[in-house]
Order: sequence, then C-alpha cells, then structure tokens
Amino acid sequence: MAVSYMKLWHLLLDKKMTKSELEKLAGVSHYTMTQMGKGKDVSTEALRNICFALDCKLDDIMEFIPEEK
Repeated sequence: MAVSYMKLWHLLLDKKMTKSELEKLAGVSHYTMTQMGKGKDVSTEALRNICFALDCKLDDIMEFIPEEK
C-alpha cells in the first residue's frame, strides 16, 4: 500500500493556506513537507501536529492506496 496526501493538498487549497504556512503552524520541518509531497511515509508526530493545526482527523489529510504493479 502506498500513502497519498492529496486530501491534505486539497484541504490547504480550500483553506487558502500554503505549505510554508502549514509548516510554521504545525511545527513540522520543510523536509517532512517535501517527503509528503513525494508520497513518502512521515512520523505519526508530524501527522498529529498537522491534524491539530488544521483541526481535522487523520483520514481528512491522507489515505492508503493500492500500489500499481
């Protein structure tokens, strides 16, 4: 299974918020945001901080998708 953060990027657009603004608000590093942009795994602490900052649940910002063969 692969991870997709497309829900997060759509949520940021809806809130008219940039990734840089989210970094500061959630206290996550630029590296973490870069990893998310590449669909890579990030720490649960980073995900928790993002959910807290955006007042949302985990399934509002990410989902697992089947990997293509």
